[in-house]
Amino acid sequence: MSGTTGTGLPGSPTTLFDHALRLHELAPEEPLHRDGEPYPDDGSHRRRRGLRAREGRHSAGKGAALILDRHFARASSLPAELADAFHDVYVPIHPNEHIAAVAERADRERVRHTGRWLVRHGSDRCSVTVGLALLAAAGSTEDIPLIRTIGLLSDQFGPLAAHALERQPGGAEALLWLAERVTGWGRVHVVEALCGLDDPAARPWLLRRACDGDFLNGYFAGKVATVARLHEALADLDTDSEMIDHTGRLLHCMSDCEGMGLTLARYPHAKAVLEAHARHVGSLSPTTERYFTIALLTQHLTTEPPEAAGCSATQREAIRATYLEILDRAEWTRTARAGLAADDNRMRWLADHRAPRLRLRAFPDREPDIGEQRTPGVSDLRR
Repeated sequence: MSGTTGTGLPGSPTTLFDHALRLHELAPEEPLHRDGEPYPDDGSHRRRRGLRAREGRHSAGKGAALILDRHFARASSLPAELADAFHDVYVPIHPNEHIAAVAERADRERVRHTGRWLVRHGSDRCSVTVGLALLAAAGSTEDIPLIRTIGLLSDQFGPLAAHALERQPGGAEALLWLAERVTGWGRVHVVEALCGLDDPAARPWLLRRACDGDFLNGYFAGKVATVARLHEALADLDTDSEMIDHTGRLLHCMSDCEGMGLTLARYPHAKAVLEAHARHVGSLSPTTERYFTIALLTQHLTTEPPEAAGCSATQREAIRATYLEILDRAEWTRTARAGLAADDNRMRWLADHRAPRLRLRAFPDREPDIGEQRTPGVSDLRR
């Protein structure tokens, strides 16, 4: 493999771990820019896209498992021999029964040592993925920092990093650290792992920070509301603006996640949570995010049948009226118009596609554009 620029030795390829660590050190509290892409091995992987199509669902991972079996069968083989061994076979990025079975058959300490070497020193994503799978099977708490760091490259390593961390004692703390620093599909896997643990220590974070506004939040929003027992924490909305905003994001996701996750229609506490959110959000100062969230919830309550929000017709109308009253307040109207004047894409989308139907004061004369677009999310403001 040709050398790449980075933090490795001169003339040597950059390891994926060093790549993740260097980017992390640039912004320690934030997700990596573009999820760390492009990776140092990007050039050598552009031509591998067809490998997955050639393997069926049940046989996926068998090629990698066979290589591992042969490796562990030789007592003298070293981890470095696997550095490029998986480049021509399909390596699943999710937990895989065939690779896990090899790890169970082999000596546990040797599996752990091999996994550590591949994750720390691997410059090929296939080998690093296999190393992470080995740590998921045989790793210890000593491996948590290693797993967390490689997990920052979450599009490739998020599923296995989440799986490895949830299997460790005290894994919730490590998952919370990673959850604050990943987005997109990586965040889906990490938050779902947290929900699976159902650790009381994670509930405050799940109640306030799990949803970052990405469309993919729809896969886990209902799980978060259920596991964090949102309906039991509604009294906290009196004094917790962060929780009010996050509750709005959860409700927004659950109103539009059919086929992805738990919807408001199937969430048994939908009415109580909607009522509490409507009652409290108006006590906050208006922001474009709050206006957008309330407007979309109002749209849902306007166009969908009551049962889609888990309400009776009377209950739905009362919640809808509360939201509309907030949206039409002078200060909230000014905030929305200022956002539109600043070309905020969410306010523009509302004005073009939703406001004419809701008759919002903020956009009285706006005519809808032709055609529908993807509903922008909270995270779009950061672009």
